[in-house]
Amino acid sequence: MTLLSPAALAEATPPEVGSSIHLLGTIVTFRGIAAQTEGHYSLVEAATAPGAFTPPHVHSADAEAFYVLEGEYEVFRDGEISRHGPGAFVYMPRGTAHGFRNAGPETARMLVINVPGGLHEQFFLAAGEPAAGPLAFPPPQAPDIPKLIEVAGRYGITLLPPE
Repeated sequence: MTLLSPAALAEATPPEVGSSIHLLGTIVTFRGIAAQTEGHYSLVEAATAPGAFTPPHVHSADAEAFYVLEGEYEVFRDGEISRHGPGAFVYMPRGTAHGFRNAGPETARMLVINVPGGLHEQFFLAAGEPAAGPLAFPPPQAPDIPKLIEVAGRYGITLLPPE
């Protein structure tokens, strides 16, 4: 798998601000995109269904930060799990194994910042499906793991086996 070059990323069609993508029980709504930030960062709002999770993974090309708005997330980081509620800020340097799960009975929401911008925008567009809105969860279905692994690799993301 080949990581997209900066030139290819710059030529990619950016997402529309305010549009939403569903991936693995989380709806990502684009709030600030690389095209608006000179490529410095991307900002999305993530709404995660109860029990939904992002499997452990590593970013080789970007760092990530979470700011919890509502609900409670369990965050996996380098083999340890911690719980975070509204107002919590969690930073994941590039190369850090991490993932998250909505640990509560209601939809949880957080802001997610990726530095530099663009990679995750394109990953979400390629791996996810358009959502009708920021809280319009489709019926649950099993993910296409081979596709997810292949698409993630293009954007510098390595999925890890569950612990």
